[in-house]
Amino acid sequence: MKSPITADSGAMLNAYPDSMGGTLADIAALLARPELRGAFTSFYILPSLFHTDLDRGFSVIDYSLNQLLAAPEDLDALREQGIDLKLDFILNHASVLSPQFQDIIQNGENSPYKDFFINWNKFWEGHGTMTPSGYIQPDDALIQKMFFRKPGLPILMVRFPDRRDVPYWNTFYQEVRYPVLEPQELMHSLGMQYGIADAVCKLVNPALASGVIPDDIAFGALQQWKQPVVQLLESRRRYLGQMDLNIQSPLVWEFYDDTLRRLSEYGARIVRLDAFAYAPKEPGAHNFMNVPGTWDLLEKVQELANRYGLTLLPEIHASYGEKVYAQIAQKGYMTYDFFLPGLIIDALENADGHFLQIWAQEQKCDGIRSVTMLGCHDGIPLLDLKGLVPDERIQNLIDTVVSRGGFVKDLHGAKNIYYQVNATYYSALGEDDRKMLLARALHLFMPGKPQVWYLDLFAGKNDHEAVARAGAGGHKEINRTNLTMAQIEDGLQRPVVQRQLELLKWRNQFPAFGFDAQMEFLCPAPGTIQIIWRHLDHTACLEADLRTGAFSIVGKDPSGANCFTMHQ
Repeated sequence: MKSPITADSGAMLNAYPDSMGGTLADIAALLARPELRGAFTSFYILPSLFHTDLDRGFSVIDYSLNQLLAAPEDLDALREQGIDLKLDFILNHASVLSPQFQDIIQNGENSPYKDFFINWNKFWEGHGTMTPSGYIQPDDALIQKMFFRKPGLPILMVRFPDRRDVPYWNTFYQEVRYPVLEPQELMHSLGMQYGIADAVCKLVNPALASGVIPDDIAFGALQQWKQPVVQLLESRRRYLGQMDLNIQSPLVWEFYDDTLRRLSEYGARIVRLDAFAYAPKEPGAHNFMNVPGTWDLLEKVQELANRYGLTLLPEIHASYGEKVYAQIAQKGYMTYDFFLPGLIIDALENADGHFLQIWAQEQKCDGIRSVTMLGCHDGIPLLDLKGLVPDERIQNLIDTVVSRGGFVKDLHGAKNIYYQVNATYYSALGEDDRKMLLARALHLFMPGKPQVWYLDLFAGKNDHEAVARAGAGGHKEINRTNLTMAQIEDGLQRPVVQRQLELLKWRNQFPAFGFDAQMEFLCPAPGTIQIIWRHLDHTACLEADLRTGAFSIVGKDPSGANCFTMHQ
């Protein structure tokens, strides 16, 4: 069943609800100001909009609004401005703090949600060997095709009320925390004398802080107290993480339906499906892009989305050469494009629009409807260009961005497996206003629905202090700086910001652009490109010299009365 693609091609803002000013109300007020009014028809609000705990929103407890950052009136204010929303739905997992998982922790086998998540041992029953630790080690032949995002098996041992540890499938982040013991607590709970309780606390608390699990702590002369202390700690075990949903459970599909309905009521027109390719799983098959499981899942989700008039946007990172984006498009879905960011950097750094031309012409010729971008909340995905741009040229791009202050992100902690580069797009371009404005002009003249990261709009620089504050794994914070209203006011005075807004407003109202318009992409001379859009006798033309950053834009309507021009 193909999805009915209805989302328009107007420009879309992309930000967290606290990215500009501190709350969604601040952003709604900012978009209503004359400087920004009309620049965006859509707004992709990242999932810290919801009730979440980790990963700045991508670990959802439930899809109610985050009361610190957003209120229903803020969504009403956006709707009144004619701005629809793109919102995230994480199909593969939910937070351990979700009501469903907490019910499992509290009620164990008596929980109606015990199969809402994937019980590892039930999944692998008959396909492996039970270990002394209480989980099944799958037969080697059955996990050869599986891709695990972290070392070891993707399981979290969950303590049930009957003191059994039950393994659940956990693809992404997990953390187990134990309470800090207090002497008075041990006196009350276990009947210890104060001196013994104090000694146990001085022994146990430092060990827990260093990452030792309770059962591995050496109690020495206090050995007689080990078993009751360990039982106390395990009974008060707390978790952080994201637990995989069991798509075989009818309750999960009720949850899917309820979530899509709620997102529609918030004003969503596009729903980005995060981590969807990890959701279908079966022994011996791929647990990422399982075929036909992945397509079957999308079709069933699309049937639900159709009830609420939603356009699905499946999100997946894969190289150009793998052609996964083409498969998604052929199935009738919009694609979330990860090629354009690197292609524009490549064109500007090498004064060569050849690969950009190939991509753009394919988009139009094959009818691929994409959401495109320069920067985003994640890194710049240069790896995705493999199969289109030569490897050596990709490596040169990586080296260039790193030399300008970016960080290489290795694939899920594996050394020497490049994944993405973290940097602001402005810094990746050498903090050059001319390059930034030309990059935006190229972006807006490319096929697709352009998505604009708020820091790109304000020409934000690499935030190395934020990376340092975030500690290990904090590389992404280089491009997530929250802007104060004072910083926004200053930014609105900069020509590179003003001219981007001017371009955005013009593109949104000019009929030459759109998924159904005609596009011509030419490279008339080395280092130059010409892009022409035509629709209903409206014409828009961009001519650019990639060597100097010079460009001219001319837009004409049939009467000739409304002519737009911009030059650099």
